Amino acid sequence: MTWQALFSLLTVISVLGAMAFTRIAADVIVMTALTALVVSGILAPGEALAGFANPGVMTIACLYVVAAGLKETGAIQWLAQRVLGQPRSLKLALLRVLLPSSTLSAFMNNTTVVAMFIPAIQDWANRLKLPPSKLLLPLSYAAILGGTCTLIGTSTNLVVDGLLQSERGVNLGMFELAWVGIPISLIGGTFLYLFAGRLLPNRQGALEQLEQAREYAVEVVVSANGPLVGMTIADAGLRNLVHGYLADIERHSRLQTAVPPDTELQAGDILIFIGAPECARELRHIDGLRPANGDVHKLDIAHHRRCLVEAVIGPDFTGLYQTVRQSRFRSRYQAVILSISRQGRRIPGKLGAIELEVGDTLLMETAQDFVDQYRYRKDFLLVSALSDSTPPNFSKTPWALSILGGLVAASASGLLSILEAALVAAGMMLVTRCLPASKARRYIDLSVLVVIAASFALGAAMTNTGAADMIADTIMLIDGLSPWLALALIYLMTVVFTELITNNAAAVLMFPIAMAIANRLGVDYMPFIIVIMVAASASFMTPLGYQTNLMVMGPGGYRFTDYLRLGAPLSIIVGAVAITTVPFIWPF
Repeated sequence: MTWQALFSLLTVISVLGAMAFTRIAADVIVMTALTALVVSGILAPGEALAGFANPGVMTIACLYVVAAGLKETGAIQWLAQRVLGQPRSLKLALLRVLLPSSTLSAFMNNTTVVAMFIPAIQDWANRLKLPPSKLLLPLSYAAILGGTCTLIGTSTNLVVDGLLQSERGVNLGMFELAWVGIPISLIGGTFLYLFAGRLLPNRQGALEQLEQAREYAVEVVVSANGPLVGMTIADAGLRNLVHGYLADIERHSRLQTAVPPDTELQAGDILIFIGAPECARELRHIDGLRPANGDVHKLDIAHHRRCLVEAVIGPDFTGLYQTVRQSRFRSRYQAVILSISRQGRRIPGKLGAIELEVGDTLLMETAQDFVDQYRYRKDFLLVSALSDSTPPNFSKTPWALSILGGLVAASASGLLSILEAALVAAGMMLVTRCLPASKARRYIDLSVLVVIAASFALGAAMTNTGAADMIADTIMLIDGLSPWLALALIYLMTVVFTELITNNAAAVLMFPIAMAIANRLGVDYMPFIIVIMVAASASFMTPLGYQTNLMVMGPGGYRFTDYLRLGAPLSIIVGAVAITTVPFIWPF
């Protein structure tokens, strides 16, 4: 083994470890690796930066703009209102979620589809008295499945297609992947339709917990010279509030829960009430109570002027693993956190002492411009106004849908390449004013593009130094290794990488290994490449492997075990369908 090959392998292993076990941003990790490969002389600058000129990367950038136009014009919301309908059972509701989400995700960014459907399904489930936990995770999984049906369905497909173009001069057609994507979507969708309602818990998201379990916490202190000292809770009228109830009493730094109504109040008692916003106003009219730590003052806003916002904390949030107080959340974001939900549970205790983590869902009281201000920033994965949100520009919906249809028709007919069609469609979104250029820039996720483009350097280093060949030779030592078994191993390795790191990076790293194995076996490389495309998207077992899985975690009230319960059998089903189907369509 040459030192160049060893250095390349160590670099890849370091990237995998850093992505899986540290909080360092993925784009920082891969750019550091790219720098190391250039400085060491393993790659020339042109080779290292070739990914930034790859057609697949540029196509993804253009499709961000197209997806933004569809979102800003309310095209998805318009479709959702017409396809969700008024089902009479959970099974029919699941069907109405699975079909449109999988179909739409075949032609646009999965993240956009899920982001637009989440608030619509929350409101819809509330009206139909259905638990959102039965619907939101199937929404994410259906979007992932639908993305395997077309070349533009997921960024992973475009990345691998870009590698094929640069390495072999091969272009995949718009619907070429449908031969395997449609069976996967149909069989996986059928599994979700039959078993999602049984395997997923009847659990509520953060908004529903607030409405029914009343999770606004308001703290007040019993005044030392007030009339409530010595009175029981019942006699003080604290058991008869209209908009809230007394949950706990903190006395001499000790928390008393499930307090009986005959408990006598003492001076300095901190009473913790759980209730709706109007609870704060009720407490102000009770003589002998004063705000604790100013919380009641923070809630002293007329209800019609409030903006309730649900936000899912992302990996780039500046106050990660700091308490709410340490993060200076209120002064930094001009918002007051009312409730925090983690893995479907309201976290007890003082809000100021809770450490914030990735995936936490915050229910906040803030100004109405908060959504517009932070929707495009990376602090939060999802920012959704729960009330008083500004409606989209529905007058532009026909334009946005027509542009999307033109993109699909032009690329599918061969009139334009995928990149050319995406460039034209993005330009038309701006020309028709479906969205302004300023918003288009914000929608382009540069961190994702950098990760994808820089990951190409890792693949090039593994190929140029022979590291990929050595990995292939190691796999070839398995006794009786057949093309079918090798295909299954490639699929399994890609799935593991996808669950640990980003799906695009997993595809780029597995590409040279798959090409080397196909070369050693003397078979065609296309079955292995198609399997990588499917496996890199098939992240169902953890909320971290695919962004849409993390987006629904808070709103659906999910825990890690919920993903395993439904995602593990789905992952096995998708893998079995892909491995058995692909060689018949793309023979060895």
